[in-house]
Amino acid sequence: MLTIGLIGGIASGKSAVAAALAKRGAVIFDADRIGHAVLQRSAVRDELVALWGAGILDGAGGLSRPAIAKLVFGDTPAAKANRQHLEELLHPLIRAQIEAEIRQLPDTDVPAVVIDAPLLLESGWNEVCQAVAFVDAPREQRLARAEQNRGWSAEEFARREASQMPIEQKKGWSTHIIRNDGSLSELDAEVDRFWTAVRRR
Repeated sequence: MLTIGLIGGIASGKSAVAAALAKRGAVIFDADRIGHAVLQRSAVRDELVALWGAGILDGAGGLSRPAIAKLVFGDTPAAKANRQHLEELLHPLIRAQIEAEIRQLPDTDVPAVVIDAPLLLESGWNEVCQAVAFVDAPREQRLARAEQNRGWSAEEFARREASQMPIEQKKGWSTHIIRNDGSLSELDAEVDRFWTAVRRR
């Protein structure tokens, strides 16, 4: 079974590419979605509360993602240390969950699985991928999407981007580039070219 890693800058359109690949028969594993579920585990909550205090809990006693985001995003030493601790806790759990779900897939009916993970390279998941696609879009276009779809300011966008591997470094690790700076039909054509290329491997 072909395993594809999907990476790109913030708001580059990875979800749109994943949806297009799903239409072609690929099974998508969204590491963010799985990570959110892992955060709901009581053992994870208890460890993070022990580290950062009850201020990271919401009114219902669960973990508050906005409160955690304030602690881990940015390029200050404290944010980097907090982010490292969070990643060391979550990444093995997310990877184990993805691997467990992949093992449950029928080998004959699934042409490919796609791991959509913002930190695919940082976590080393690219090592299990036969192809890594980088979704490429200009920074100003990505910023506009983040402002419109997520309500982020330019400062928040920069803070989040500073917590990830530099764009050019990510691109250098990829095996394929999927451009997403035009229309949806143009993106679909890009995905089609990529899908044809990787299926020939």
